[in-house]
Amino acid sequence: MSIEKIRESYTLSELREEVAGADPIALFAEWMNAALAADIAEPNGIALATSPASVRIVLLRGYDDRGFVFYTNYESAKGLEIAADPRASFTVWWQPLHRQVRVAGRIEKASAEESDAYFASRPRGHRISAWASSQSAVVADRAQLAAAEAAAEARFPGDVPRPPHWGGYRLVPHEIEFWQGRENRLHDRLRYRREDGGWRRERLAP
Repeated sequence: MSIEKIRESYTLSELREEVAGADPIALFAEWMNAALAADIAEPNGIALATSPASVRIVLLRGYDDRGFVFYTNYESAKGLEIAADPRASFTVWWQPLHRQVRVAGRIEKASAEESDAYFASRPRGHRISAWASSQSAVVADRAQLAAAEAAAEARFPGDVPRPPHWGGYRLVPHEIEFWQGRENRLHDRLRYRREDGGWRRERLAP
């Protein structure tokens, strides 16, 4: 099926309460699976905001009932912003499906065990770069990065352990909004908010 046909089918579909259900994580999984099936480039690319003036694209690497996980350098700009204020949000936009999801909550560090397991699954070159790059720091030129990469290669000729300054973060959501494009800009918006240990679902005007 072409992207145009896929987009048409989803754009004209409805986001009804009885179909959406009471669990926003289950609905997110359904939408992510649809994005994967549509062969969208980087369907797990999210625009992460860690302060009112700081937004960047990162890759979502996992999600479950506890929240949404991504990995980075703890000493990077985003890491320092999270340390100063753990409130954050992200948006994922699946344009061919005319869908987006917005998630807001607080960020906490993933466990060392989770970070170790994910780091071990990365290609060797990615693990080396985690040691070579002082993410967000000013560097003189590309040659400086190449030298740092060579030094890391020499330091770790065999296994490459996870650096202590690198690991996972989990955004624990208190609000998740699903947006489904509809004709004439009368889009469907369902917002889930944590309340009394569960989720309260509300429909918002477009």
